[in-house]
Amino acid sequence: MQGIRKPNRSRSVCWVVSLVVWILHAGAGCLFAGDEIGDFLATPGWTIRTHAEVAAEVENWLSEQSLPASDHAAILAGWKTAGESARDLSRLDVLAETFARVDPRVTNIIEHCESYSAGMLPAEWSWLEEPETLRLVRNNMRLYLARWQTQVGLYDEALVSMAGLNTRDVAAPDTLLFCRAVAHHFLVHPSEAGSLATQLLERESELPERYQQLARLIVKDVERLEDESLDHIARRMSDIQRRLTQGRAGETVQGIEQGVIDSLDKMIEELEQQQQQAAGKGQAQAQSGGNPMQESRLAEMQAPGKVEQRDIGNKSGWGDLPPKEREQALQQIGREFPAHYREVIEQYFRELARGQSADVP
Repeated sequence: MQGIRKPNRSRSVCWVVSLVVWILHAGAGCLFAGDEIGDFLATPGWTIRTHAEVAAEVENWLSEQSLPASDHAAILAGWKTAGESARDLSRLDVLAETFARVDPRVTNIIEHCESYSAGMLPAEWSWLEEPETLRLVRNNMRLYLARWQTQVGLYDEALVSMAGLNTRDVAAPDTLLFCRAVAHHFLVHPSEAGSLATQLLERESELPERYQQLARLIVKDVERLEDESLDHIARRMSDIQRRLTQGRAGETVQGIEQGVIDSLDKMIEELEQQQQQAAGKGQAQAQSGGNPMQESRLAEMQAPGKVEQRDIGNKSGWGDLPPKEREQALQQIGREFPAHYREVIEQYFRELARGQSADVP
């Protein structure tokens, strides 16, 4: 389509690569065959719009605009030549550029997304929520914005932008499902991420290859993720680190932080109880004349095993354990779990010790 700017492919590629690396690091391991998903995929509950259907909507929208006949004809001609290549990600770009010819507010969104850099305050586009904004523009530009927010790591904002949208509302319903799945996955909402990825795979053969593979990775990954496991805690820590890097330390972050503290305290308490039980069995065997198993018995921990609630306050240096208790917890984690989990915890404590600024709400 003549005059259409090329989308930022380098950002899209980096985003997809980052997602693959993150999932593989979290434990998905590798791609898997289609039959591993199982036969539970239901009859597709959504459809992918044809180019002709979207073009008809664009033509109806154009008929309501005050445009010179030459501009009207040029836009329609561009849509005809775009054909099915305008599906998926590029279809949103073509739509955005089409809307921008009429509405300068759309141009502002496109320019903001192209010039955004980490640390910039995300802009608000309240006009996208106004009922007087035509549905074709409103819904597809909300998805355009959500796609960009997902690419730059603004997952909470992306979910807000997509709130209330369904697959019938947008020209690229596969992008809607995919962005929602990715946002929930990075926010450590495994149930939602798995459900959306499974829904996306209902039309697997019609999806771009990257959508197929990444959706499969998400499904497999959330199947393996156990609630309140060290893997689950480490992912929540990573989410906190992302938020703090973006300058966020408000109530949402503090709530996630408190949840991590509670989970670690619970895990430490459970490990102490297991150790005490093992020590009790060893003593009972020694008293009954059995082997005391001195070489294999775990050393006794000196901590009383009581969980103390802490006021996390309004600073990013939240939940710091006293040095003695922290080292005891790390030693126990090192004995009970693979070495990389201890590295995750140690790295997290080091990040907290740096005293990141928490003055930004």
